[in-house]
Amino acid sequence: MSDPKQKLTPSEIADAGLTGWHLVEETLTAQFATKRFTTGLEFVNRIGASAEEADHHPDLTLTYPEVAVTLSSHDVGGITSRDIDLARVISEHAEELGVSPRDGNRS
Repeated sequence: MSDPKQKLTPSEIADAGLTGWHLVEETLTAQFATKRFTTGLEFVNRIGASAEEADHHPDLTLTYPEVAVTLSSHDVGGITSRDIDLARVISEHAEELGVSPRDGNRS
């Protein structure tokens, strides 16, 4: 994509084609319906391992029956290619676990 320290524009974010992810102010957010707490916990553990590997850490909320994920590059005050890359990895983990992204954000 682009320089990992370069803030992306809304159109660049949209062009990334991330299913289930939403731009909310300066963050990417997604909610995943896990149906079971144990599935949510496994999902969070996989996200955590990938985040450590990437040295880029999302905000996570594990509840029954979903996991909420928020990504942002705090050092640049917005979304960068690091966030897009990690969102893709998180979506892959969700698919592997049979976890579905929710259609919209909760208010």
